[in-house]
Amino acid sequence: MNVWKPLHRILAATLFLPLLAVAAPPTAAPKPAPAAARKPVQRPSRQYTMEQFMGTTEVTGPAFASDEKRILFSSNASGIYNVASVPVAGGKTTALTNSKTDSVRLVGTFPRDNRFLFERDQGGNEQTHVFVRTPDGKEKDLTPLKKGAAGFIGFSRDESAFYIVTNERDEGAMDVYRHDAKTYARTLLFQNDKGLAIAGVAPDASWVVMNESITTSDGNVWRYDVATKTLKNLTPHQGTASYSVADIDPVSGELYLLTDDGSEFTRLVRPAKEAGKWEDVEKADWDIVASTFSRTGAWRVTTLNVDAGTEVRLHDVKAGTQLSLPQLPEGAVSEVVFARSEKKLAFMHEGDRASPNLYVYDLTTKKATRLTNTMGKELDPEDLVDSQVVRFKSFDGMEIPNLLFKPHQATPEQKAPALVWVHGGPGGQTRKGYINFIQYLVNRGYVVLGINNRGSTGYGKAFHKADDQKHGKEPLLDVVEARKYLASLPYVDGSHVGIIGGSYGGYMVLAALTFHPDSFEAGVDAFGISNWLRTLKGMPPEWGAFRQAMFQEVGDPEKQEAMLKEISPLFHAERIKKPLLVIQGANDPRVPQAESDEIVAAVKKNGVPVEYLLLPDEGHGFKKKKNEVEVNERAQKFFDRYLKPAPTAAPMP
Repeated sequence: MNVWKPLHRILAATLFLPLLAVAAPPTAAPKPAPAAARKPVQRPSRQYTMEQFMGTTEVTGPAFASDEKRILFSSNASGIYNVASVPVAGGKTTALTNSKTDSVRLVGTFPRDNRFLFERDQGGNEQTHVFVRTPDGKEKDLTPLKKGAAGFIGFSRDESAFYIVTNERDEGAMDVYRHDAKTYARTLLFQNDKGLAIAGVAPDASWVVMNESITTSDGNVWRYDVATKTLKNLTPHQGTASYSVADIDPVSGELYLLTDDGSEFTRLVRPAKEAGKWEDVEKADWDIVASTFSRTGAWRVTTLNVDAGTEVRLHDVKAGTQLSLPQLPEGAVSEVVFARSEKKLAFMHEGDRASPNLYVYDLTTKKATRLTNTMGKELDPEDLVDSQVVRFKSFDGMEIPNLLFKPHQATPEQKAPALVWVHGGPGGQTRKGYINFIQYLVNRGYVVLGINNRGSTGYGKAFHKADDQKHGKEPLLDVVEARKYLASLPYVDGSHVGIIGGSYGGYMVLAALTFHPDSFEAGVDAFGISNWLRTLKGMPPEWGAFRQAMFQEVGDPEKQEAMLKEISPLFHAERIKKPLLVIQGANDPRVPQAESDEIVAAVKKNGVPVEYLLLPDEGHGFKKKKNEVEVNERAQKFFDRYLKPAPTAAPMP
């Protein structure tokens, strides 16, 4: 995952939660002028501190209150995520929770009163519990598990109950429980013996639907019949094809699925008249990544992944027409949610130079109102930069897409150092949108290239599969070629190029410094994998059947030990000879602390400069502002030390 983008903006979960943020639909915002046509800004621009960048507030997860007069959401304005609310008409934001230690994430509002549900773990360990908060401010843990994790699924159609999954019975399987909305009394609805990923419950609770990951590119959808207690595969198919649940029609109970069966990109389908067949509902020349209904099915909103950006489509289901979203500044629309009455919708909007803000849109008056102002007050967006989609041909001719961020002050006469930014995954994507740390690095004079090496999502099935069982090899060579591309740019100092990444991206940093030790001058690794054998064996048990999918993607630690050792930097650390900074969360359940401890110790034996920053109160990501400041400043100063040559003294006259 991209660890410098907030964890809440992750829409697709793989081993290391690859990032998939969303961008603006062409119909939702005026087309920006081409970069070359924009009025040039006189630079050098003002330089900002990390504290000034961190004056920006992150908001996410909007949900309407029962009376639709307020919208609730999660915000890190206090320095850590808590639940807040704001009037739909606009006005002052009010904090509703006040956690000082662990992030609080809003997951649902009760449809008939002012209670809400939230999830919270302990120090980033991802052992989440589900809590309810009542209007008097009291909080109750609905899942007081001694061990294990829980998650909220949604409310029943009649709103008399809600559903929660937990792995308390079997750590490798998430079972579904029905909770009474008044008493919170629960009953077991589905015992998940196959360890499948729960995707939803029928409107009448007669069945449960699940996703099965065979590999990261191949999957099925299963349905469990509650009355007969039978389980059925709804999507048997030949060859490699992905099937997953998009949504359930709230009236008919009809399943809508996402699939790339027989096509290069993912499309939306529903059951055809012929039993066992599926008919197309919506498709494009890019992946459809989500499509969801409003409460009665009157509206459906679809999100497409379009060349590292997004198109959002709003459909009037009864009329069979597509509506335009409101005119907004250049940027990205995401997290679209409907009010229970279906008269309003809320969404997030952001741009490369504008942090996400919460909007509400009245479907009757066609008026959009911005409800938050999250950008740091001391930041001038004109000093920040927009990304540019660029492509280069890799070692074998494969075209590799990227996002390029160029500092205003970089010129052929004043060349800038550069960084290759590697996303998480496997199978993530570097996306357009606001990232504090990238803007900070660019503001400090670094060219940043966010690479989407082979194996990244968003560019078709063949491109996504191109890294299977090839990690540390072809995808890594794409990263090496990225350095060559940067060096070819007239405003880049090709002799001072570094590499940075988190999670799987952190592995790529370690692998580049190990297997191609002369390719980069320095690297920053945030909780990257150094030993694939240990990480694959230690995957969290609640991932269930998905563990086998990761074995197919990367390698089976029981059957492919030699191969996994060959691509694991820890076993070849003596090759590392360039400076390295390693960052690790002590509570990380995905990439354990030992992965970083051992690679740091091994590199130190080489006499190579290595720095280590261990965060005792973080997991697989940075959820506390104070830690983000420390991490980002530490990384920037590290790169300054090794990528910005000291100015030479002027010769004596």
